[in-house]
Amino acid sequence: MAKVLVIDDDRSVRHIVTSGLTGHHGFEVVTAADGEAGLAMVVDHQPEVCLLDVFLPEYNGIELFRKIRALDRKLPVIFITGDTSSETAIEAMRAGAFDYLAKPLNIEQLRSLTLSACQARRLMDQPVALPVGEGISEGERFVGNSKTMIEVYKDIGRVASQNVTVLIRGESGSGKELVARALVNHSDRRDMPFVAVNCAAIPDQLLESELFGHEKGSFTGAERRRIGRFEQCSGGTILLDEVGDMSSVIQGKVLRLLQEQKFERVGGNELISTDVRIIAATNRPLEQLATENEFRDDLLYRLNGFTIALPPLRDRRDDIPALLEYFLRRAKTDMNRPELVGIAPSALDLLVNYDWPGNVRQLQSVVRQSLLNTTGTVIGSENLPGFIRNPSLEHDQFRNAPHVAKNASSTLTETERERPPMGNRAQGLVKQEHQANEIEPAQNNSLGLHNSSFHDPSVQETLAPPVFSIDAFVRSRLEAGSQDLYNELIEQVERRLFAQVLAATAGNQSKTAEILGITRGKVRDRIATFDIQLDRTITMGK
Repeated sequence: MAKVLVIDDDRSVRHIVTSGLTGHHGFEVVTAADGEAGLAMVVDHQPEVCLLDVFLPEYNGIELFRKIRALDRKLPVIFITGDTSSETAIEAMRAGAFDYLAKPLNIEQLRSLTLSACQARRLMDQPVALPVGEGISEGERFVGNSKTMIEVYKDIGRVASQNVTVLIRGESGSGKELVARALVNHSDRRDMPFVAVNCAAIPDQLLESELFGHEKGSFTGAERRRIGRFEQCSGGTILLDEVGDMSSVIQGKVLRLLQEQKFERVGGNELISTDVRIIAATNRPLEQLATENEFRDDLLYRLNGFTIALPPLRDRRDDIPALLEYFLRRAKTDMNRPELVGIAPSALDLLVNYDWPGNVRQLQSVVRQSLLNTTGTVIGSENLPGFIRNPSLEHDQFRNAPHVAKNASSTLTETERERPPMGNRAQGLVKQEHQANEIEPAQNNSLGLHNSSFHDPSVQETLAPPVFSIDAFVRSRLEAGSQDLYNELIEQVERRLFAQVLAATAGNQSKTAEILGITRGKVRDRIATFDIQLDRTITMGK
């Protein structure tokens, strides 16, 4: 028998809820006409679900909700109100409500939502597979005691105090910069400057100036002398991240610096001495690049003074529970969710068995997404992103290159389609309407392409990703209480942009970079970040 408490000053609402729930799914309904009586019933009856009117004569519903939570922090509360404004719904969800229903009440919707809340409450009462502790460690740190990570720790200890160049290899998101910082923190240069430069994120013409500096008047716009990173970091350490994306000119200058500890600024002829330790990082096969004459083999030998290989997360699954616990503790504080208890066994099993193409960075992102989707104190499997719960969705619009989407007229995201009925917020906040700011499939002729296949409607239909509505996405994230909406939206737009242009160029990364006005290294970085399947993209582009 599941006890449901209804707090509403409207007698007709109390009657409708009582008659609508009693006898269904084992519900037993108790009611209160005011806030004080409702608080007393929370203590006396210990209900599993509470239906709370937002506007009571003597209480603001949000204030009463907080008092209820102080008595029972696990009690799922569903707000009911005649006010259908988005502000009321947003405020209710931000306060931590389980859901939100508008009057007049739909009985079937009421039963379904109450049942979901009841199941969530029972999940909270079960032992969690991964409890979350209090407090967080200062700064980023390594987490994990798997055999492969212990070897990484040993390597860091062996080489940190040695004044040798270190090459860190690992997939995108595996923690290469964290290794570099650990090397610095355990070296004699720990109190000296440390700078990380992403070689893939800076255009070639600017990267040389960024690293070596330039003299006044050395190129258009060089209005004053600029001191480069190698000069700034003298006595310290510099991390050259994605070192495989440097141009041959810059590679030659870095090689000279490694050999002589001297360099010239752009446009200058004065030799400048520096004492800087170089740590390089890459997710690319530098030996293969050297064979293809894209990377200098003499520079490779110099950089490879000592190699630290970071394993992908799928090869150290034993560390996933510890990583989850660490990220949950951080998110619990960052996102102001002190009530969080942990992760349910079913959710933990899914997370441990997922392959994590984006590695630790992706895991951290999924933790935050799941917490945003959780209204209770325990993250259950239903709160995880769709592609975690159903690996077949790995090729959906959120993860990969264009795919078949013949029935993609809905503006709802895949995650929203999977979500169970969620009361008025699903009906009122996320509407299937084509807004003016929908992102439509790009017109290939605007890309300057001449492949006739791109004008074939059947190919266009196959390549076109589902229409994505910014309005619908923003509304759904606001509904979920997002605290990182800017980055979430930019990521969704970037995914679609890179997927479409790569498909239009048949996977040609140089052409893609040219069209987008960015470096080829940044294209490669986004391909890795978004796990775009190039072989599939090329096939579809043909």
